[in-house]
Amino acid sequence: MVAAVFTLFPIYMGLLNSLKTEGEMLSNIMAFPSQIQFSNYADAFHKINFMRSLWNTTVIAVIGLAGIIVFASLAGYKLSRTPGKLSGFLFALFVMSMLIPFHSVMITLNRVAKVLGVQGSTIGLGFIYIGLGVSMAIFLYHGFVKSIPRELDEAAVIDGCGEARLFFTVIFPLLLPITATIAILNALWIWNDFLLPLLMLTDSDTYTLLLSTNMLFGQYGNNDWSAILSALILAMLPVIVLYLLLQKYILNGVVEGAVKG
Repeated sequence: MVAAVFTLFPIYMGLLNSLKTEGEMLSNIMAFPSQIQFSNYADAFHKINFMRSLWNTTVIAVIGLAGIIVFASLAGYKLSRTPGKLSGFLFALFVMSMLIPFHSVMITLNRVAKVLGVQGSTIGLGFIYIGLGVSMAIFLYHGFVKSIPRELDEAAVIDGCGEARLFFTVIFPLLLPITATIAILNALWIWNDFLLPLLMLTDSDTYTLLLSTNMLFGQYGNNDWSAILSALILAMLPVIVLYLLLQKYILNGVVEGAVKG
């Protein structure tokens, strides 16, 4: 209960003050608005070029999620179904990479992105998220695959399924709970990430929602708080809707993937 209050209170304050004039906000942030200012949202919509920023963020998230799900599900399945020293070593390598703080590799990652010519590209940033996100996804898929009987694989092979058809028509549909969990966790991470886009995106035409909102912070404390809070609320809405639609899969998927692993 206490954790919920600490989590929801900043959102409540942001929503409350996004509906005020800046004068009312600065005079008393706890008070209700004397008159609801929906014009703040229209102002923020235009200032951050919401549709362009939303498109950029969506492209990055879709590429990142699709790559993480496809590559991690294939790797998790193969590593789980072929136990041995090599599989154990590769799985341990993926798990250990989860322990490396991003801040320790971000400078190197930035230089690599420049060399590969993907810095400043939303598509390139999506592929970077794939590389950063597959480790945890493989860990969860690896554990979840163990709950699927091997007899299903054998029956499919007897019926003439090749490895690719076996995975995509028999195994992958059974991975829906953990796939939904991985999709939600990574969507929240990619959508709300600020540091990596700040490092990689150099043109305002490629900015994500959070980077565009950051442009509303002026120099010397001249911040447009009405627009900033309204823009942050607008940026939160898509991912909140996704979370509410798929939240039932999160806890079950994480517990099953981790415990069975």
